[in-house]
Amino acid sequence: MKALTGLLLLVFGHGVSSVLHSMQFFYTGSSGLTTFPEFVGVGMVDGVQMLHYDSNSKRAVAKQDAADQLYRDHQGELERDTGNFLGAQQAFKAGVGILKQRFNQTGGTHLYQRMCGCEWDDDDDSTDGYNQYGYDGEDFIAFDLKTLTWVAPVRQAVPTKQKWDGDRAYNEYWKNYQTKECVDWLKKYLSYGKSTLQRTDRPRVSLLQRSPSSPVVCHATGFYHDRVVVFWRRDGQELHEQVDPGEVLPNHDGTFQVSVDLDLKAVPQEDWGTYECVVQLKGIEDISTPLDPALIRTNWEDQSGPTIPIIIGLLVLLLAAAAAVVGVLLYKKRNASDQRHKPVVSDTSSENTEGQNLSTEYQPLTRGQS
Repeated sequence: MKALTGLLLLVFGHGVSSVLHSMQFFYTGSSGLTTFPEFVGVGMVDGVQMLHYDSNSKRAVAKQDAADQLYRDHQGELERDTGNFLGAQQAFKAGVGILKQRFNQTGGTHLYQRMCGCEWDDDDDSTDGYNQYGYDGEDFIAFDLKTLTWVAPVRQAVPTKQKWDGDRAYNEYWKNYQTKECVDWLKKYLSYGKSTLQRTDRPRVSLLQRSPSSPVVCHATGFYHDRVVVFWRRDGQELHEQVDPGEVLPNHDGTFQVSVDLDLKAVPQEDWGTYECVVQLKGIEDISTPLDPALIRTNWEDQSGPTIPIIIGLLVLLLAAAAAVVGVLLYKKRNASDQRHKPVVSDTSSENTEGQNLSTEYQPLTRGQS
């Protein structure tokens, strides 16, 4: 979905004096997928998963220490969230049925998705929020926080817009949730997660290159939240051409990593000294790494030394594999002879209720009290 994807890709300017924190909830209801749960709900704080629910387990599960501690200090909240997710599961199942009718669909695979949440700038204390839905990879309907109305980009969403626009109390609730309630809980999570969500360990930065003709990759890893900026510059000016930025990805230990490629095909090596990779993360000084061939880790250096051992090793492996194949063939031939004389053993919702079903009255993790 265009809008959902845009919000998922957290883009930050190079000024990292302030941090834009976020709490987001993603819901996916599906139809026609046999290997995927019918409903999945996920809660995220600053890009780190805190909570998970699916229709197979029917239980909300804390995924981080910060969430575990929060639930221990707020008894009953985990059970409440489980109930809210269960309500969401039922509403999404009904919603998929309604949307298939509106789009004149009878079968196939379909996805009904929702993203809602809030953002908080820890520098100027400003906040923002969003609440939007998508269907089969396209925007379906979204809440406009400024006008307290719903925006319907497709005609099939117009009946939903008309019904929800008419419920002023419902829309006022979402304004309060996105600008206050959600932000309050976001701050609680950040407080509980100081050791991870707000940890400012210095990233490890490496320059990598697969072959002499490949781009040079600036790779940063080991930071504890995904609010990092990595870019290349030449003579002090940031480069926008020749550069291919990558996505921020999680590591297995809860940290994050990111890579930014620099294409140097048209740059003579004597000019490499004018280039540098810069990594910015709040709480630490900028890390600048010059484009020095001596600092680049490659896959082709010192290949002359190990060439003969590698070839010998490959020959040994090939001989072992050939022996194994011959052994299997002889076994099958002998087994077929033994088996020759043995016996064979065989072995929907109506349009009249669409407002209730598409209007997700449940409020997962919209806790009203501390």
